[in-house]
Amino acid sequence: MPSVAFYTLGCKVNFYDTEAIWQLFKKEGYEQVDFETAAADVYLINTCTVTNTGDKKSRQIIRRAVRRNPDAVIAVTGCYAQTSPAEVMAIEGVDLVIGTQDRDKLMGYIAQIQSERKPINAVRNIMKTRAFEELDVPDFADRTRAFLKIQEGCNNFCTFCIIPWSRGLSRSRDPQSVVKQAEQLVAAGYKEIVLTGIHTGGYGDDLDNYRLSDLLWDLDKVEGLERIRISSIEASQIDDAMIDVLNHSRKMCRHLHIPLQAGEDSVLARMRRKYTTAEFADKIRRLHRAMPGVAITTDVIVGFPGETDALFEQGYRFMKELGFSEMHVFPYSKRTGTPAARMEDQVDEDVKHERVHKLIDLSERMQLDYAKKFIGEVVDVIPERDYKGAPNSGLVMGYSGNYLQVVFEGSEALIGELCRVKITEAGVNECRGQLVRVLDAGAAAARGGDARKPAALPQALEA
Repeated sequence: MPSVAFYTLGCKVNFYDTEAIWQLFKKEGYEQVDFETAAADVYLINTCTVTNTGDKKSRQIIRRAVRRNPDAVIAVTGCYAQTSPAEVMAIEGVDLVIGTQDRDKLMGYIAQIQSERKPINAVRNIMKTRAFEELDVPDFADRTRAFLKIQEGCNNFCTFCIIPWSRGLSRSRDPQSVVKQAEQLVAAGYKEIVLTGIHTGGYGDDLDNYRLSDLLWDLDKVEGLERIRISSIEASQIDDAMIDVLNHSRKMCRHLHIPLQAGEDSVLARMRRKYTTAEFADKIRRLHRAMPGVAITTDVIVGFPGETDALFEQGYRFMKELGFSEMHVFPYSKRTGTPAARMEDQVDEDVKHERVHKLIDLSERMQLDYAKKFIGEVVDVIPERDYKGAPNSGLVMGYSGNYLQVVFEGSEALIGELCRVKITEAGVNECRGQLVRVLDAGAAAARGGDARKPAALPQALEA
């Protein structure tokens, strides 16, 4: 039986794409072997190019694959392959470069290489691609949450980002295809689906009179699906229709990840973001009014060119005022080929890291403040694993709909089940809870949300 080994760098979408590619190999009778420990007939490296470091790491992994089995077919896909195919082809031992499209032709290319042993550069201009690449992923899950890719590409062209050039313009998956795969995932036993993409909130930009909010309502009708989570959405994409579905759908998780990137208007303008701080704050306040108790997490880039101490402090105060439930903080990293890399007033690395630590400290305080609000409350939790991966520990860990990581007493039998858990102790990265009961299928949808205490739950069970 022929064998294939995979190595994936970068984001969750890349991991999703690798799983889709594995389905192609599986249909051709391949077995999957470990990249690090077994010799394979084919090595496929799914690369990342979001930073210069991502390019370097991708090259290192490609060379490692060549050393592991010089006679194997070395295939390279992903964002670095798309933006720099000549660089990849120049690495001795590389047989195939295929980029971020045409992966459905992969097996034909590999068969051709095995027959002729001639390298193939199959990368095309991604900007001319207008269709979503449909690849079968019957079961891609992160423990108990199944991921469902609904969108590809991005139209934003932020000055710090190379992704539109590696993934192309925004393309949406056919709504019927999305709903069909959601039904398949539910039939496989998954209770929560995470909608993901390169620019997930841009779903529908290329469709006629059908937006992400319409898709959410269609997914709301999927029987047996109990939680729907959006991996990320831009503030500019939160309109009245989106707020309506977030507030009234009984299956939408009360958690949104909304990238801010900077808390000061002149920095946002240089980033070419599509909002001001005032507009961003208005969307956040509207969400809090529509969904009391909603968890809003965000991304922040620190030390963008031209960010002075005064501008950073202004942004710091803005973030503190908004009170996120968590912030993911990154130092700005030059990406060759982007406008930001050519900007003047680049910030010193030591200054960046000092600011990063200051925002991480703020994030941890906000995390704790948010979690404390739920002490004594009963929330839905789907246990994902034994606590810290220790079997028979007597503790399990899972996430609530509003993205609290909760640890409570329970056996492995609870993993994947929808549980009602009372929060007894708040923490920065995890909360402690007490199991109240395990819900029947569909009970959460009938009750209608995580951050509101259900009147139907007997008072004796909450005490």
